[in-house]
Amino acid sequence: MAAKIWEKNIQVDKKIEKYTVGRDREMDAFLAASDVLGSMAHITMLESVGLLQKDELQTLLTALKTIYRVIEEGRFTIEDDVEDVHSQVELLLTRRLGDMGKKIHSGRSRNDQVLVDLKVFTRSEIQKITNLTDQLIDVLLAQSDRYKHVLLPGYTHLQIAMPSSFGLWFAAYAEGLADDLQLMQAAWKITNRNPLGSAAGYGSSFPLNRQLTTDLLGFDTMNYNVVYAQMGRGKMERTVATALAAIASTVSRLAYDACLYNSQNFGFIKLPDQFTTGSSIMPHKKNPDVFELTRAKCNKLQALPQQITLITNNLPSGYFRDLQLIKEVFIPAFAELKDILEITTMMMGSIIVNEHILNDPRYDYLFSVETVNRLTLEGVPFRDAYKKVGLDIEAGNYKPDRSVNHTHEGSIGNLFNDKIREYKNQIINGFSFKKVEKAISEMLK
Repeated sequence: MAAKIWEKNIQVDKKIEKYTVGRDREMDAFLAASDVLGSMAHITMLESVGLLQKDELQTLLTALKTIYRVIEEGRFTIEDDVEDVHSQVELLLTRRLGDMGKKIHSGRSRNDQVLVDLKVFTRSEIQKITNLTDQLIDVLLAQSDRYKHVLLPGYTHLQIAMPSSFGLWFAAYAEGLADDLQLMQAAWKITNRNPLGSAAGYGSSFPLNRQLTTDLLGFDTMNYNVVYAQMGRGKMERTVATALAAIASTVSRLAYDACLYNSQNFGFIKLPDQFTTGSSIMPHKKNPDVFELTRAKCNKLQALPQQITLITNNLPSGYFRDLQLIKEVFIPAFAELKDILEITTMMMGSIIVNEHILNDPRYDYLFSVETVNRLTLEGVPFRDAYKKVGLDIEAGNYKPDRSVNHTHEGSIGNLFNDKIREYKNQIINGFSFKKVEKAISEMLK
């Protein structure tokens, strides 16, 4: 049985061990690659300050790269009697290299080790979420351009209000997701700061070079204050969760629209038959289950910031085991949102649009504002024009002119989709993804 890296002469009761470890092995499996990268940077720094010999460093780096490849190939496991990913990596090194493997822990604690693991993992997941959101925005804008001349009713209070268009509808969600990426970029910047060297939260008497590990791992800066580095655990996850929840909120609203518009009473869009499900007793049913589940999954993700807040909101400074539980709600959220974004992108690219919605006379009054505006442009005072059209409607004399001529920025006739694309690209270029990729690639050479 592998001893705990902190264990001395007394073994912990098995029930207590099971309770305290919880789902940590399961969650730590997601952090394995990040743990190895953090260890590679840390030991490179240890050699630079004289705490490792050059030949020891090269031997350890070679072994860690081998472990990294095993992880990338999906063959890495945390053994049943091993406490966490940090212990497993150290155990693999000591099995292979003997006492030399034990030297990798000098100058750090599991506290700053898990902090850096979480940050390196989260950076990678943020990049994937950002790329998938970018792809969904592109599909929405492409559909907006494709259907920009197709009108549909706009609603206020779920009452027929004014003409809208599929050009506006698709692009509205594209711009909303671009705004969400602004929030994600702020979360990225908070995440992309190096906590290594904070140890248990109070630094170390070893002459550590924190700038070196910052550079090796591609972080923008370090967390300067060692106490704050530890206080950042939970805060980083809550901030990122807020950004994930923002994307989920936008997609949830889009899914609700799609469910509504797909119903027979609206009939604005149609899903391909292969994307719908049937009823066990009603043979005519083609249900939009994919959008209903998307809405529910997104609503669940919107609870994530509150879950993290409730785990951490009454903790003083310093480390507490409560923080371990955040991993159980935080880590799985990335896979769920990635799945949502992939499916939504596929669905939005496959929607069939009804191009003749407004031929139905129920939408005649949709054009009343257009008529008022037209009379105003002809010289009739706005209030008089409004009253005349209102009286015509009440008397049953209103005859709509279905032509729509909106030319201002962001309107039906001038969508400004090029500006939305430019805005989105500017945000994405503000992430330092390439810097991180280059740093990790250099370390793995």
